[in-house]
Amino acid sequence: MSDIGVIFDCDGTLVDSMGAWHEVDRTLAAEAGIALTKADADAITTMSLPEASAYLHEQCGLGASSEDVLALIFERMRAFYANEVEARPGAFAFVQGLHARGVPMAVASSTPPDMLACCIERCGFAPYMKAVVSVDDLGTSKREPAVYDHARSFLGTDRAHTWGFEDAAYALDTLRAAGFRTGAIYDNDTSGSWDALVARAELLIPTWEDLTAETFLDKVRA
Repeated sequence: MSDIGVIFDCDGTLVDSMGAWHEVDRTLAAEAGIALTKADADAITTMSLPEASAYLHEQCGLGASSEDVLALIFERMRAFYANEVEARPGAFAFVQGLHARGVPMAVASSTPPDMLACCIERCGFAPYMKAVVSVDDLGTSKREPAVYDHARSFLGTDRAHTWGFEDAAYALDTLRAAGFRTGAIYDNDTSGSWDALVARAELLIPTWEDLTAETFLDKVRA
């Protein structure tokens, strides 16, 4: 059994995509003549895609049905993942550094499986991951630890020796409550303000460029 494993969130953590997710809701709403409020945006942030689509339809009046909204979101985001998404600066070097030091890694994400696989492949992370898992694979959300435990099952580590890196405050709450180690990277205040991440994570970094694999391992093995 390895002495440490790492599970990464994808959107906002490994890749620079949260802006696209936030924009797709606003863009689709604006095209329909609907202005989303901050309260709408805050609510949608913690929802699964089906939940967010239902909210946009039922509470905001977008689309002919929640299924219609979901299809519109998927169409826009599939194109983004296939043609535009990029890794966050320093993320690839960090992953390569962990791999070189024998640390098993996986991805656990709320992104649908086909988009997630496309994203991880496009950004070059796929060869370094033992598993790439979506909440859709398990019919759950990140409000429960199931997706992290499923990813962890490929690493050979227990919860106490598995680090979960997230940019979302609510996901860090799930990890911490389940007994995982918690690392956070700041992306934007909608996902998690700096203060919210400080309150939840054992390790918080502004960007991947501020942390090397060697420094991280020195810290956690000290």
